[in-house]
Amino acid sequence: MSDTPEYSCVIDLRQIGDAPVVLEPDEAARRRLAGRFGLSAIETMRAQVTLKADGPVVRADGRLTAAIQQACAISGEDFPVKIDEALHLRFVPETQVTAEPDEEIEISADDCDEIPYTGLTFDLGEAVAQSLALAIDPFAEGPLADKARADHNLAGDDASGPFAALAALRNPE
Repeated sequence: MSDTPEYSCVIDLRQIGDAPVVLEPDEAARRRLAGRFGLSAIETMRAQVTLKADGPVVRADGRLTAAIQQACAISGEDFPVKIDEALHLRFVPETQVTAEPDEEIEISADDCDEIPYTGLTFDLGEAVAQSLALAIDPFAEGPLADKARADHNLAGDDASGPFAALAALRNPE
């Protein structure tokens, strides 16, 4: 596995300004990301992010939108999905991350999107790509899901298969 991200947008702390940062991966980067995330395609992807530095801690707030082609979890057929997610990320120096690898810690909602970095730069592109991955429903059902269930006797409440026998034992008639 390569350490090179499929999409990268490195931000230098010394160059953070007031203008929002717009990230739009080109076709090649979208194709690589689609492969990484098990998608048929990422047709469009755009994030607009405002960066606010508080010393070495940087807040990144914005919006991620994407149009993807995803395989239905039931039929396997591709179908279009629109992603529209708020982004709330916090980049913190790695030295501020105090937990040991095996140490059990409690985190708040603010800590969930905390991303450590080293030096004077962080990769906003990789963080946005990971946000897209988290927004994808791995069990999404397309328009042909019900037909596939019916075609393969997976529809309805009348159970069949190995769990039907267990259900019959639980509810004898």
